[in-house]
Amino acid sequence: MKAFDPNYKLLDEMYQDDYYPAFLVDKVKDELQKVIDLLESGENDIEVVQETLDEAVCGINDLQEEFDENDSEIETVARECIAATVAYILEWFGIPIDTEEAIRERDW
Repeated sequence: MKAFDPNYKLLDEMYQDDYYPAFLVDKVKDELQKVIDLLESGENDIEVVQETLDEAVCGINDLQEEFDENDSEIETVARECIAATVAYILEWFGIPIDTEEAIRERDW
């Protein structure tokens, strides 16, 4: 089993931008943490990992209204930041899922 990179700051670009309320970025991070937790447990079955990614992305989708209510949205910077974070997670754990496929359930 491999632990996630302790030096990598998840969603750092979103945390650095005041446009994104930190408490909402925390919720996005919590969704991605579910994927990290699964991978840290040693899971490497592509279907299981993709299913967990789908669930995490759907959880992020569900946050859009809350972002709107806080004068923010999951737009270009956020989309790219989330995608880059997912790509890094998959690369760190050696999971051969294309980033676009990994976040296929997104509606942002």
